Amino acid sequence: MTNSGVKNDILGRIRNAQKIAFEGRDLASDVGIITGEPGAHFSVPRDYERSSELPHKDIVSLADERIADYKADVRRCGSSATEINDAVKKAIADVGASLIGIPEGLDRDWVAGLGSGETAEGATEIRVDTGFNARELDELDAIVTSSAVTCAETGTIFLDGSATSGRRALTLVPDKHICVVPAETIVSGIPEAISRLREVDPTAPITMISGPSATSDIELSRVEGVHGPRTLIVIIAG
Repeated sequence: MTNSGVKNDILGRIRNAQKIAFEGRDLASDVGIITGEPGAHFSVPRDYERSSELPHKDIVSLADERIADYKADVRRCGSSATEINDAVKKAIADVGASLIGIPEGLDRDWVAGLGSGETAEGATEIRVDTGFNARELDELDAIVTSSAVTCAETGTIFLDGSATSGRRALTLVPDKHICVVPAETIVSGIPEAISRLREVDPTAPITMISGPSATSDIELSRVEGVHGPRTLIVIIAG
């Protein structure tokens, strides 16, 4: 159907609904919708797949592939603090960041030695977020955080606002985000990811990341960094 045909179809449905209302008929019953009494309980099926038969190494590989599809820079390292530290240092050097913010609960071994380290632009400084204001957030070149859980099928990283993931403002304002994803937190699908999050804190404020911030709202021209970091480096550890 052409755009013109779709438009005419939508307008036709609106006119028909208006006619039904004007004639005093019930729209729902007219189109075959069965309604219940106000306050009536309707059971909603919740039989989602909450596990996968794939070997976990294949799930991790799928996450690597899907996250990269969103134009994120995906890197792999071992699970030890030393290996993660080396990967974080390399990422910071690659983006030339000098002032790095971290959430309060981030494993300090992951950023050990960075306070006096060197990048292509000079000395690095680590600042711990104890409640940065807007100006302090804007001053940061990059942030380093962990993550709560990652969905391999959609390439989506979940941050839960915890002391390791960081509060939402910390992960949205700075231009570069280096996110460590422990391999054991990667699951296959969204239902399993949500189940894991609910086990920890069902009321946590969740931020879902699928690649660096980008939009094509205006004339289909891709613009990056409009509502979040333009650069996303994901380090899958393990």
